Amino acid sequence: MTREQLEHVIRAAAEITGDAEIVVIGSTSILGQYPSAPLELLGSIEADVYPRNHPERFEMLDVIGEMSRFQDTFGYYADPVQHDLPTLPAGWGDRLISLPVATASGGRVVGLCLEAHDLVLSKYVASREKDRAFNRAAIRHGLVQRNVLLDRLGTMDVDPALRQVLSAAPPQPKDGQRRSRAVES
Repeated sequence: MTREQLEHVIRAAAEITGDAEIVVIGSTSILGQYPSAPLELLGSIEADVYPRNHPERFEMLDVIGEMSRFQDTFGYYADPVQHDLPTLPAGWGDRLISLPVATASGGRVVGLCLEAHDLVLSKYVASREKDRAFNRAAIRHGLVQRNVLLDRLGTMDVDPALRQVLSAAPPQPKDGQRRSRAVES
């Protein structure tokens, strides 16, 4: 999904739910902070979203969801999620990245995207293969810093075994391989 496609989903979600603030929590939220994110981070065709001020309206977004006419027409879709779905570090709501989106009527709505470190930590907790691949790419491209991840990890209620893995020093990079100071799984 591209930044323009994400803006389209945000605009449609805002119109459908009557909420001018749409929270984006999945991998496409990287586009809020990094509009030109590396292509390997942009493999998803869905945007995980919910209306911030009316989270109970998330199911209204099924009309632009998977296997909808919206997806058939545009090739991407909204994946409506409950507001408490991801496990996130304390203070994540204060770090949301604002993505202003113009509406057809000349107004504005806003997408609120997870900050990169919060996104990566939520993906560590989810721990699906696609999440691990996303995190490896975010780390390889230097989009997150190890010290920030570790600081925020300390605010999360996660399994002690996962905490130990995330707190461990990253392996040494191979010769010629770029590596940030972030944790890699």
